[in-house]
Amino acid sequence: MHAVITEQQPPVKHHILRCGERLVAAKGFVGVGLAEILAAAGVPKGSFYHYFGSKERFGEALLAQYLERYLAQLDALLQPDDAGTPARARLMRYWSYWNVSQCGIATAGAPAEGCADEAAGAKCLIVKLSAEVADMSEPMRLALRRGTDDIVQRIDQCLRDCQTEGALPASADTAALALTLYELWLGASLLAKLRRDGSAFDHALHSTEQLLGAAAA
Repeated sequence: MHAVITEQQPPVKHHILRCGERLVAAKGFVGVGLAEILAAAGVPKGSFYHYFGSKERFGEALLAQYLERYLAQLDALLQPDDAGTPARARLMRYWSYWNVSQCGIATAGAPAEGCADEAAGAKCLIVKLSAEVADMSEPMRLALRRGTDDIVQRIDQCLRDCQTEGALPASADTAALALTLYELWLGASLLAKLRRDGSAFDHALHSTEQLLGAAAA
């Protein structure tokens, strides 16, 4: 499994990345200019180029930091816990969390870290940037590809835990099912953006229950 590892960030670099992430999550990578990032973070241009060198390098660092945080959250949801939560329940816990992580529904009282209030939503950069940067930046495309592969592998491991607990038969193809589920929810995220309601997630949840039930049959 590929591990996303980032260096210990200096405070200024981390601050620029966090403020930039909020802007990019709201407007896209192309839609956010350097001047807007500098204004949100309250730092001079020299500080930006000292840490990143170019906007593309900033994008790479942005994705690395985001994916590290996302995968840590995913591990907290999917891995065995002290409460002994069954694997299937842990998996469904992830899908319940999806609406927050994919649509940027901010937790009440979440700190804005000095960034502009209009950029305070923390939408999923995987959903936001995949189509946008795939043909624009090969390093950013590869970062997203590795990140999504890591996500699917974690779902696969949780499904194998389901097999161990008897919630799925040993003959079930967990790798294929993990990919199908992730593709289902990723597609639901795009439809939710178009519809501006939760109907796509409701359908994805129902379909997930059916897929898991069919695999267990």
